[in-house]
Amino acid sequence: MTILITAGPTREAIDPVRYLTNRSSGKMGYALADVAAGKGQRVILISGPTDASLEIPDGVDFIPVESAADMYTTVERWIGKADVAIFAAAVADYRPIEVAEQKIKKKGEEMTLKLVKNPDILGSARDVFSYEGTLVGFAAETENVVENARGKLIKKGCDMVVANDVSRKDIGFDANENEVILVFRDNEEPVAKADKHRIAHSVVEVAMGMEKDRQNSVAIDEQ
Repeated sequence: MTILITAGPTREAIDPVRYLTNRSSGKMGYALADVAAGKGQRVILISGPTDASLEIPDGVDFIPVESAADMYTTVERWIGKADVAIFAAAVADYRPIEVAEQKIKKKGEEMTLKLVKNPDILGSARDVFSYEGTLVGFAAETENVVENARGKLIKKGCDMVVANDVSRKDIGFDANENEVILVFRDNEEPVAKADKHRIAHSVVEVAMGMEKDRQNSVAIDEQ
């Protein structure tokens, strides 16, 4: 199988010095890529900027990107080659409507930034990119975790959404451990707290199993 994985944050430029970003470390996405490659799958890892200490997994096709727009066009280019697409990146929802050509100088007590919505990468997979493989999203929530994740699954055409409570300090952003709930249309499956590589094994195995079932179903329909 070919598995496409997005990871890390994005950076949305304000001026040549400053940018908007988020707390994603990229650890979960890189763990997913490492596990998938270790299972002998071809992995396309599309990653936003991460800390230099986070090593690129061996045996993956690594494509670095910077902004949400960069990630959108890169995913659009490569997703058609993937049997499974796992969107673990924390993509900025908005970007500055204008990027200053020079560093913005400090002038007053307040500064207002006008933002415009970024393209929805996960939401474009089915309707815009015409992706037919197994689609996995991530939902970083602070409340109503399962309810919000299932809403995302239905709205964006996912086969599974991996949900976690990022209000907890011991899991999620920056942490080496995570605790997630695999959310499907009609049920959910909790995955106990563990290091992110162990969590990644669960996610990759379920996603690959779903894709095998999908391919078998397609083969039967074509007979």
